[in-house]
Amino acid sequence: MNRTDRLLAIVLELQGKKTIRAEELAARFETSVRTIYRDMQALSEANVPIIGAPGQGYSLMEGYFLPPLSFTASEAVTLLAGAEFVQKKLEPNYGVHAESSKAKIEAVLPEQVRLEAEQVRATMRFFSAREAEGSRRERENMELLRQAMLDKRKIRFHYAKTTGPVLQRESTRVVAPYGLAHIQGAWMLVAACDLRRDIRHFRLSRMSGLEETSDSYELPPDFNLEAYRPRDDRELKVILLADPDIADRVRESDIYYIDAFEEHPDGLQIKLRVRRMEDILYWVLSWGADVTVLEPESLRSRVVKEAQKLLERY
Repeated sequence: MNRTDRLLAIVLELQGKKTIRAEELAARFETSVRTIYRDMQALSEANVPIIGAPGQGYSLMEGYFLPPLSFTASEAVTLLAGAEFVQKKLEPNYGVHAESSKAKIEAVLPEQVRLEAEQVRATMRFFSAREAEGSRRERENMELLRQAMLDKRKIRFHYAKTTGPVLQRESTRVVAPYGLAHIQGAWMLVAACDLRRDIRHFRLSRMSGLEETSDSYELPPDFNLEAYRPRDDRELKVILLADPDIADRVRESDIYYIDAFEEHPDGLQIKLRVRRMEDILYWVLSWGADVTVLEPESLRSRVVKEAQKLLERY
């Protein structure tokens, strides 16, 4: 990185943080602390309002903002693709903002960079899922949830718990919404549930009658959505054998419960961990005779019973 690029990068680092030490900048840009001191002097002489506090570090004067001066084609593609993802996956309000963001980014790109970015984007495409009932409800709930999180208010909703295509139970929940996570194509709410008195996860597509309550809440000081990892309580082990003809399709299915694949002379062995056998019963049945349950015996028995029901019906 040449000095001009480093000076710009230092200003951008300072914009993103309140205070940063010279040692941190030296490590970030792989240079010496003495070089950082010289860079700070150069920025000050260029009228960038840098404040240096002995023993604390450097910061920018409040209110100073340096907009990005230029984008490379790769940076432009990254931003434009991100805006398109927001259009497809977030609620309509953010879709409108994503469209205006794309227009602003494209407007400031030099013609050569814009043309190069367009060529790259022409080779990429995001497909929207069909607008099923679950997808529509997901987007509606997201807008209400985001407002509740801004207001720091608990929410109430009806939740349908399913196992495969079968409705298992419905319940009414009151929760403190902590954040949203996009997992395997579906939006999940991470929330503190009053009923279970613990953090739980809820699919937005299974929530109905969502409303904001008058009860407020505060995020626990030690909770960080980025670092949060749910407790893994999948204690039941399952081993399946897939015929060689469908091995690739099974790999591509990429369901949450799969732990490992192993190649065997007779086909592809699939190792899974689940909470209940019902978690994967209908997924196993969907492969018909091309997948064999090796263990446990309880799952083999369930598959046999379901097969007998199908035989009786047809």
